[in-house]
Amino acid sequence: MSVEYKFPEGFWWGSATSATQIEGAANEGGKGRNIWDYWYSKEPNRFFGGVGPEATSDFYHSYQDDIKRMKDIGHNSFRLSISWSRLILGGRGEINQEAVKFYNDVINELIAHDIEPFVNLFHFDMPLEMQEIGGWENRQVVDLFVDYADVCFDLFGDRVHKWFTFNEPIVPVEGGYLYDFHYPNVVDAKRAIQVGYNTMIASAKAIEKFRSHHFAESQIGIILNLTPSYPRSQNPADLKASQIADLFFNRSFLDPSVLGKYPREFIQLLEEHGQLPQIEEGDSDLISANTVDLLGVNYYQPRRVKAKDHLPNPYSPFMPDWFFDNYEMPGRKMNKYRGWEIYEKGIYDIMINLKENYGNIESFISENGMGVQDEERFMKDGRIEDDYRIDFITGHLKWLHQAIEEGCNAKGYHLWSFMDNWSWMNAYKNRYGFFSVDLETKERKPKKSAYFMKRIAEQNGF
Repeated sequence: MSVEYKFPEGFWWGSATSATQIEGAANEGGKGRNIWDYWYSKEPNRFFGGVGPEATSDFYHSYQDDIKRMKDIGHNSFRLSISWSRLILGGRGEINQEAVKFYNDVINELIAHDIEPFVNLFHFDMPLEMQEIGGWENRQVVDLFVDYADVCFDLFGDRVHKWFTFNEPIVPVEGGYLYDFHYPNVVDAKRAIQVGYNTMIASAKAIEKFRSHHFAESQIGIILNLTPSYPRSQNPADLKASQIADLFFNRSFLDPSVLGKYPREFIQLLEEHGQLPQIEEGDSDLISANTVDLLGVNYYQPRRVKAKDHLPNPYSPFMPDWFFDNYEMPGRKMNKYRGWEIYEKGIYDIMINLKENYGNIESFISENGMGVQDEERFMKDGRIEDDYRIDFITGHLKWLHQAIEEGCNAKGYHLWSFMDNWSWMNAYKNRYGFFSVDLETKERKPKKSAYFMKRIAEQNGF
């Protein structure tokens, strides 16, 4: 079979996941509680099917077999996260040696199979004790996070050469402080903006700490869900709505991470509405001196917006949504199971934006994927025939290839996810994996897409 879409030499093929979503063993191995363990114990009804984070996909006990499966389907890289509450009980102080052994074993096993570990330090899973003193609202937690990051660099930095401070830092802001879909379920934009700001300070300080180690050959970055904001039309009101959505949801993290400064328009907007965060002396120098080496880009769906149809209620809490309405484009292509639009060209638009406005920073697609409910419907001769996922991946890779042809500095593609994993409030409602997971037996089975991925990785294209 000839390869029509060939990717650059050394392209990263793999997948991504996070500690809380696959490890399980939530009460084993000396792990402390994080906000998910706590919230589930208080309100299990808010989790799909009442399934919590205790067992998930049990990677904690089956990582050896899972890593062998990754190798079998052609992975040369894999992104995981370290659980702060597993490594340091309560978020500060003593290091949990059982966790050190577990993460060392996982990292060594990956390397033994020629799979490069990409390690992310924080993926939505704040230790409960850290949340109890204010989480990211508290600068003390920022400093304790940097201590935790430093422990990770010390323990694993001799073998891990790709580090990430945060995955999708906007999500705890949106979920925990604006829209009530993550704990602590606060609805308060001023606190939300402080959380977002302090997260960027934490990222910059962790980068500064990382650089003090002088690792040769190693890079540190951040992973952002960059969702292009497409205006309904070229009408100035629609354009303005899309620009403001872009400021809130993309540039508030992208600009400080890559350019070392916040967009002026964003600062002006927050100031005008009395929403500026508290800052400390030296913050802006810290941010400008500690930009990322590498950018992970998560992309699932576009954001389409239009000018507001109605003025916001002046008595309602301040929200980003005061400035735009979401817009459903007629005739759009849908993942009807998840309710998300599929727009493959978005991946190209993101890359061109990075090339033109962000110094063509080295980047990669760190997540892209398609969640589908009740995948057993597509079972044939004992295998899930997920052609819809293969089409989804192919469509996005064509546009990524096009961006690379046009000079974009994209180095890889990681699918979300290697196997079906537990998803925050949705638990196992939508399945994303190359491998299915039986929730009762924890048995993994490759879907059709696993064989497709193997072929792509072997040919470095399709």
